[in-house]
Amino acid sequence: MKKYDVIIVGGGPAGYIAAIKAARLGAKSALFEKSAVGGTCLNRGCIPAKTYLKTAEIIGHIQDAHRRGIRIADARIKVDMEKAVAEKNKVVAKLTGGVSSLLKSNGVDVYFGEAKIRPDKTVSAGETVLAADKVIFAGGSKTAKLSLPGMDSARVLTSDDIFDIGRVPESLAIIGGGVIGTEIASAFAAFGSRVTIIELTGNVLPMADGDISNMIRKSLEKKGVTVYTETKIERAEDTKDAIRVYTDKRQPVEAEYALMSVGRVPDLSAVEGLGLEIERGAVKTDDTMRTNIDWIWAPGDVNAKCMLAHAAFKMGETAAENAMGRFKKADLRYVPTCVYTNPEAGSAGLTERQAGEKYDISVGMFPFSANGRALASGETEGFVKIIADKKYGEVLGVHIVGPGAAEMINEAAALMASEITVNEIAGFVHGHPTYSEAFMEAAADSIGQCLHLPPKK
Repeated sequence: MKKYDVIIVGGGPAGYIAAIKAARLGAKSALFEKSAVGGTCLNRGCIPAKTYLKTAEIIGHIQDAHRRGIRIADARIKVDMEKAVAEKNKVVAKLTGGVSSLLKSNGVDVYFGEAKIRPDKTVSAGETVLAADKVIFAGGSKTAKLSLPGMDSARVLTSDDIFDIGRVPESLAIIGGGVIGTEIASAFAAFGSRVTIIELTGNVLPMADGDISNMIRKSLEKKGVTVYTETKIERAEDTKDAIRVYTDKRQPVEAEYALMSVGRVPDLSAVEGLGLEIERGAVKTDDTMRTNIDWIWAPGDVNAKCMLAHAAFKMGETAAENAMGRFKKADLRYVPTCVYTNPEAGSAGLTERQAGEKYDISVGMFPFSANGRALASGETEGFVKIIADKKYGEVLGVHIVGPGAAEMINEAAALMASEITVNEIAGFVHGHPTYSEAFMEAAADSIGQCLHLPPKK
């Protein structure tokens, strides 16, 4: 039986980063993956979604080209989904190949199969059994499903299925208006599908700042997406050529396909019966990623602290350092959240409601309709919003909707982690004309000093 210093179970963002970090710290390490390295994000989530959303963005530019004097003789647009899927697969293959090369170049042994962690510090997959001093469990997550009549229909797709669909559906009912639901709605509405979102809570993106939720909803509706909120799914049934989704308060929604988009849950299949402490369906860990079993660490989606790929990178690295005898905590307070709709959104820190419950706050906002770069680019939808503590100027939250939001939020998150005050940000010189000027202007507005907006009363 081969023995390793560290065995990592799961080859997603937390797992492969943990394997590489452990190897660089001198560990003899092995990684188990049941399908393809890169995890959900790379193979069936973030990357496929962004590939399709870029196609949707290009469609939007073509449709708006006439505003800039660009004449297109035949502006009819049709998406060839087979080619779209092929392009997506090409991108995914490039990235999974890169991850495989990184693991190999760092001396990590990779095994494929459904792994199980055993109480005797062994990990098995089929006939392969390996021993370890330490184990990092990074099993990731799986699609959450509603246990309702009709939801087992072949016409009810998951986020794992939708990225391989062979043609653009005439209509698509999306069950759940979170990040995945709104992104898929944005993409397929641009592709030509008639899209309906059915959301249980009072708005799309229910965990986001209220101003972001409102803006994204308006934008989706402007693009022809029907949005039903405060609507509960009761059941679904197949008709001859469609699926009919019944709700508690509206007429049934009939569509060619329905997308189950109600979030993700930790995948704990590798640790069943092991005795790990589970809390609300996730592995309980401290900030070092250590579990109640002192030789197991659990970074990434399995602990549900922050189910984002970039948070998983940080947690995986932290787990590897601690497994190798160092002491490090993962600070996830300022991890940015990005939504790649059009316009896209980015957030870091507290929402206005959360901040207002704890602090005496000031709020600054700057609209992209007053930003020179946005006006020149024809992308004036959205704003930058900064929430600050009035007493000390601490930046409590930043929320952006508009062009480049997912890029701009990283500056905000870095400054928040560095404890830079809103007063200091207001004095930083940003290039002109750039979208990111709006960040500086919003900071100035929060302290009543924005010179590119009318004075606050």
